[in-house]
Amino acid sequence: MSGPAEYAALTADDLVTSEAVALDLPPASLASRMVSGLVDVTLTLLALLAVTFVLTVAALQSGEALLWVAYIGTLIVVFLVLPTTVETLTRGKSLGKWMMGLRTVRDDAGPITFQHTFVRSLVAIVEVYVFMGVPAFFSAMLSTRGKRLGDYAAGTYVVRERFRLELPPPVAMPGFLAAWATTADIASLPTSLALGVRQFLGRAPHLQPGPRQEMAGELAARVAAYVAPAPPPGTPPEAFLAAVVAARRERDTARLAREDALRRRLTRS
Repeated sequence: MSGPAEYAALTADDLVTSEAVALDLPPASLASRMVSGLVDVTLTLLALLAVTFVLTVAALQSGEALLWVAYIGTLIVVFLVLPTTVETLTRGKSLGKWMMGLRTVRDDAGPITFQHTFVRSLVAIVEVYVFMGVPAFFSAMLSTRGKRLGDYAAGTYVVRERFRLELPPPVAMPGFLAAWATTADIASLPTSLALGVRQFLGRAPHLQPGPRQEMAGELAARVAAYVAPAPPPGTPPEAFLAAVVAARRERDTARLAREDALRRRLTRS
């Protein structure tokens, strides 16, 4: 993959699967949100003009009262019904977001529902159209997730769907522990512990020697409860952690291969 790769540090905003893999959904930048918002506002105003013209022509011969009803109905349809329907059906996308590779998700990174889109559209009438987007701009600028007021009210935020991702290389098995790891009973680690070990091993080269050894020792003491027998005496804690992660990866890969082979045999028979 050419070009600089983007890495996202593990934070409270990340999701973690049962295999202890962090799924980071990076928030959209303020610039990309402004561009997508400008596209959506432009299309909304054009739709407002078109629907107003059609309904005005249709209501001209029916009296002034019906004309006002048609005008109010137009505002409701264009500013509330239309954006709510579009983002609900597309699971968080508008045309502007689609163009910029963005999507609206819940705070827990799950797909949004009608309730979320309705609240966002309702608040947008005030913060985007009544106040010309000024509250939305400052809110997004001050928020770590780029949230506008509608996002706070609905419990949502906008993420980037298209970004370069380069996975770090897998942890290598220390050569002097390969024989031990082959026969050792290594149970599956709890998700939080497995994730902590992987994060430590990935960041270890950038840590100072003192904190690096201390963290390795603490993690190794916790991991040791899931491994039998213990590694050979004198094994460095960091090498022990690397051996456990590499062994679990190799065994999981072999198990998945066996399951896939069995599934292929069953489907062919």
